[in-house]
Amino acid sequence: MSFVSYFPGRGTVRETAYLEGKTEGRAEGEAKGILSVLEVRGIPVTDRVRERITSCTDLDRMDTWLERSRTVERAEDLFDEEGNADKPIA
Repeated sequence: MSFVSYFPGRGTVRETAYLEGKTEGRAEGEAKGILSVLEVRGIPVTDRVRERITSCTDLDRMDTWLERSRTVERAEDLFDEEGNADKPIA
């Protein structure tokens, strides 16, 4: 007999742990993508910037940083909420 695992209710411990793990995994993948783009473009990344990217769990913010990583001139510019945020991303 096989075991089928499902989440019968909202907010169960098992469901919460699963969803948190899924979000953490996606955040790790986003961080690797951002750092990879910066590396391929030859943009140096300080330890401080690397820490900020890898410790972030806000997926919307990380999506924004990933888009910005394609056009920024310095890694620190990823976090510029005023200057680069208003520029259209090609």
